Amino acid sequence: MEIDVMKKYAALLLASVAVTGCDMMGAPVATIECATTQTECLNQWFDEKFEEELKFSPIRQTALGRKTDYDKIDDFSVEAQQAQIEWWQAATAEMEANFEYDELTDEAKLSWDMWQFRKDQAEAAAEFNDQAYILHQMNGTHAALPSFLLSQHKVEDESDMAAFIARLGGIGTAIDQLLVRAQANADAGTRPPRFAYDAVIDESTKLISGAPFDDGEPSALWTGTEDHLKKLLEDGTITNERADELREDARTALTEKMAPAYQRVVDWFTEDRPNTLEEAQGVSALTKGTDFYNYRLGLMTTTELTADEIHDTGLAEVARIREEMIAIKDTVGFEGSLQEFFSFIREDDQFYFSNDDQGARDYIKAAEEHLAFIDTKLPEFFGVLPKAPLEVRRVEPFREQDGAPQHYRPGTPDGSRPGIYYAHLSDMRAMAIPPLEVIAYHEGNPGHHMQSSIAQELTGIPKFRAQGGYIPAFGEGWGLYSELLAKEMGAYKDPYSDFGRLTTEMWRAIRLVVDTGIHSKGWSEQQAVDYFLANSPIPEAKVRAEVQRYFVMPGQATAYKIGMIRIQELRAKAEKELGEKFDIRGFHDTVLGGGSVPLSVLEKQVDQWIAKTKET
Repeated sequence: MEIDVMKKYAALLLASVAVTGCDMMGAPVATIECATTQTECLNQWFDEKFEEELKFSPIRQTALGRKTDYDKIDDFSVEAQQAQIEWWQAATAEMEANFEYDELTDEAKLSWDMWQFRKDQAEAAAEFNDQAYILHQMNGTHAALPSFLLSQHKVEDESDMAAFIARLGGIGTAIDQLLVRAQANADAGTRPPRFAYDAVIDESTKLISGAPFDDGEPSALWTGTEDHLKKLLEDGTITNERADELREDARTALTEKMAPAYQRVVDWFTEDRPNTLEEAQGVSALTKGTDFYNYRLGLMTTTELTADEIHDTGLAEVARIREEMIAIKDTVGFEGSLQEFFSFIREDDQFYFSNDDQGARDYIKAAEEHLAFIDTKLPEFFGVLPKAPLEVRRVEPFREQDGAPQHYRPGTPDGSRPGIYYAHLSDMRAMAIPPLEVIAYHEGNPGHHMQSSIAQELTGIPKFRAQGGYIPAFGEGWGLYSELLAKEMGAYKDPYSDFGRLTTEMWRAIRLVVDTGIHSKGWSEQQAVDYFLANSPIPEAKVRAEVQRYFVMPGQATAYKIGMIRIQELRAKAEKELGEKFDIRGFHDTVLGGGSVPLSVLEKQVDQWIAKTKET
């Protein structure tokens, strides 16, 4: 893809100062003439470049509430990834040639650092293309694309409907691109575990089952299509004749473009399945596997911590949290060991809703009630609150998995589409009640919904930071920090709910041990499951789903606890240095006020806030 030549600025960039340079390939870079401060000029440049970067991803454009490239799906080919890397390299060379870091404000220096970080991320990812698992059970792209189309593509008129149909066919192209990459990586010796193959086959088969693919009940995408057409008819936007034409276009897109691509995925994964290992192995077993895992740890934690250091941190946290769990066990009067208490919570019916659709509805209602309570407390702890509403929803049937982890999908910056907390509720015996409250806070407020919404709604920083990519150590660290913060806000009045909070913190501490155990120390799946069950009351079905998640997402599970610990350390530092001047709302607004950032940049933000608070 060609890189657009940067437009000259009309008001800010006048013939005052001119700087020229060459990029890393020796080609001349664009010259920027700036009549204002370096910071004003750079911020304008960042926003121009953000618009260029967005052109690579129609999906991101839709996620941000835009209707540009509304009929397109992203290009998932290796060639497209390389084009983005080259764009990042050229843009960074342009920045370095035209702006002076030392002349920037502190905030602009953070933006510079973040731009460099994004470029480095893109380059590092390409280095390990051959080690990546392309399709797997953890919200893999094969399932994420239909979910995206159903939940984020708004249909308000006939052109939106035509774009929706075009995207139905475009999914087929994307799936073929992903299959090519999966096949290439398999040829290089990189295959996800057999259970991931089984999930991809199952989910892909479900997506192309039912009407219009066969005589069964309507598929999720066909139901979505019919719902959109019905609404357009009710609004008088289209005629019955036009609705029939659009319906047939959708049928063609689904049956002739999308379905064949998914069938190719099913066929190849079924054929290649015997080549997978019966016993899952960590990524260290891959070619360059150790280097790949170290890269993943750095990517997910944004630190230089080694696998051994993370493993030892996990062991220490597990020991600490066990002591707090024992204290609650004693408080509720349970006579027996902690392991027996785990079994009691894991097995007793009082800790579960009924295992049916009514139980699923009860779960969602309880989550909504907890979130309604915490909303009343937010102004005491935050100066800035999100504009976007929050909804709790059950995961769509075609991607729902027993015991799979809940997750959050952001809304739009203008609040027109809500943020959504999704829960897998196909097996209510894998969804115990004690952790329900804390998970609602993690995924909703004051967790991911607040963190993501505030970032998207920021106006004082460049858009590439406010609406840019997600950094796990920051986002998941905040999510876990918010679980404990909710206790300060008056949540967990029931001791079993507070035990649920400790259960989820233990869960994240165990992740440090298990993730590094799998990918650095050669742990088997059963070894990881056994360690998890020995230190947590989480039901075995959910534990196994969790462990299988770690196999296909190496390092990701370490982001939570490492990020939380760093945020806690920065808060303790601010409280100590500021004393009576410390304001919890100011601290939280500072942490969330710069968008998703690596932990080193977060430390700079907090240090700057401390210094400014001391001055005033």
